Amino acid sequence: MNMANRVTTPAKVAAALTELWSPCVIAEVDDAYVKVAKVEGSLAWHAHDDGDEFFMVLKGTLLIEMEDRTVELREGDSFVVLKGVRHNPIARQECHLMLIERKSTLHTGSEVTDKTRTLDEQLRPV
Repeated sequence: MNMANRVTTPAKVAAALTELWSPCVIAEVDDAYVKVAKVEGSLAWHAHDDGDEFFMVLKGTLLIEMEDRTVELREGDSFVVLKGVRHNPIARQECHLMLIERKSTLHTGSEVTDKTRTLDEQLRPV
């Protein structure tokens, strides 16, 4: 998939998504993917043992529960969940996100739920 030299508007791509909790890759930077997602409700408690995960809220509010605290991200806010930290993203209302994570990162870590998406699913055409 060649995503280089292409102008993308992450907020528009996220708004156009039809499936919740199903990230879509919009760019790649070295060994990382830039993804957008439309979310509502709760994803699942999980961790990524091999890499950090960057969250940026494009629209709405996102809570990220962690074992020692919960952070609240509003539109324009960003936060990095460090590798190995168990977390659970929650959106009480529809929320649009941009994520950056290593290409090898599994959507819900070692946890598999009905919301877990494979990399092939995330690489679907925008």
